Amino acid sequence: MAPNTAAGMAKETTVKSKIAERRDESASILAQAPCRADLAGSTMDLWPLYLFHPGAVTVNFAVSILTTCRITPLPGKDIHLRSLDGRREERFASLDDLCRAEKYRHPLAARLVSFFQPRQGLAVETNSESPAGAGIAGSSALMIATTAALARFTDRKLSLEEMRVLAQNVEAQLINVPTGCQDYYPALYGGVSAIELAPDGIHRRAIPVPPEEVEERFVLAYTGAPRQSGINNWEVFKAHIDGDRKVLRNFEKITEIACAMRAALARPDWNEVGRLLREEWKLRRTNAPGISTPLVDKLIAAARRNGGIAAKVCGAGGGGCVVFFVEKGAKGRVAEALAASGGRVLPFRVAREGLTVSEVRASS
Repeated sequence: MAPNTAAGMAKETTVKSKIAERRDESASILAQAPCRADLAGSTMDLWPLYLFHPGAVTVNFAVSILTTCRITPLPGKDIHLRSLDGRREERFASLDDLCRAEKYRHPLAARLVSFFQPRQGLAVETNSESPAGAGIAGSSALMIATTAALARFTDRKLSLEEMRVLAQNVEAQLINVPTGCQDYYPALYGGVSAIELAPDGIHRRAIPVPPEEVEERFVLAYTGAPRQSGINNWEVFKAHIDGDRKVLRNFEKITEIACAMRAALARPDWNEVGRLLREEWKLRRTNAPGISTPLVDKLIAAARRNGGIAAKVCGAGGGGCVVFFVEKGAKGRVAEALAASGGRVLPFRVAREGLTVSEVRASS
């Protein structure tokens, strides 16, 4: 979605948007939000699990794997929804037609358009650089980008926290299981984050670790989409609510690890980060069957032989991405070993900023 710079073609002028300002109704809206890698405390962010573990926190960092939503005004009442990465599209003659439909080819966009009730025709085009089922919050980041774009297009003044609540609730409607809150904060803010999960609400705190050091120490590899994305979190959730003693003990320890991970990153103490990541993965893989896979185990072993110190799956597991913590100077060697063992290494930088919303004006 880079601007077209050919002479005589439309020129795009991108202006950082302030949601409170009234938009140019002839302009397109472009919103982007980054994905994330989680290091400790995931699944704890499902309400109400964290209420049973005082001091609960999740730790993650935003990655420069972006999701994008572009909204273009259309004449009349036509609504056109298109997913570039999903290679799906559909058209409706009006908002009423969209709301009456029983099924959608692009349900994420359709549900959000239905909520925002735009008064004019529009084309909603989305794209995600995240592979399918990667477990790096691609769908949640895209929910944030699309929510922000539609809020701007319809002149809805939403705070970042209001966007988070709306995006999380609509995503739960789409996947039919509870959704955690942590995935939306890297998309909104970027950087390295501690998400505090408290009775009085959810609070995002930046962790002051140099992003260059995170980039030097971590490798991200994709193992393929899980068979049922989200099912592992749901199984763990049910076991916790049902009072499974092993799961409860594991979550008490995961809470302790996540708090310690936050402190280790803030110092930073990289030896401690590696130790904690190993402990987190050891506990997590015992919560439910299927969280690891033969390929995940193979990649972790290959990384260990080439300078890998610790690793864990991102998200619910069962496939998707694995984040590897490596010795200083070993990143290239580990990446080569992972690629040779069947993993797809995803190059990334720590995303320095989160959500951006811009107006794109076309001029001849």
